[in-house]
Amino acid sequence: MDKNKSIEALQFFTTGLSNGAFVHKVQGQILKSAGFTKLGEKYINHYDEEMGWVTKFIDRILDLGGEVKVEDRPSTPLVADPVLYVKCDLQRQTEGLEVLRKCLAGVHDDPTTYDLIKAYLKDEEEDLYWSENTVELIEKLGEQNWLLTQL
Repeated sequence: MDKNKSIEALQFFTTGLSNGAFVHKVQGQILKSAGFTKLGEKYINHYDEEMGWVTKFIDRILDLGGEVKVEDRPSTPLVADPVLYVKCDLQRQTEGLEVLRKCLAGVHDDPTTYDLIKAYLKDEEEDLYWSENTVELIEKLGEQNWLLTQL
């Protein structure tokens, strides 16, 4: 088992996911303050869920004897339009799942890290399905009708 490879993967996800989670938190607050309470709460709760994964990744880094880093993150533009945000989030999720799948293959010789990342991948796939279904629902109902369901 290559501990360094596992630590690097876990650190990559710790940094990326903590940034993504914070974006969800801020976006949720923006959506909620605009009156889209249900959608805002969904993303605020998603922040808590994602930070739970960050905690698990940090714990695993420490279990492997690694040093956790707080790394700089790029600025992320925020999106005021709820429909556009759901669509942008779907795109990010799709791209993120590909990265996760590739990473999973890279840690196959570390069963604990493999299982952890595999569980996270499963969770992210469920989030992707929600986003895909939501975009389909927006198309079927129309943007204005869907937005009314999010008040």
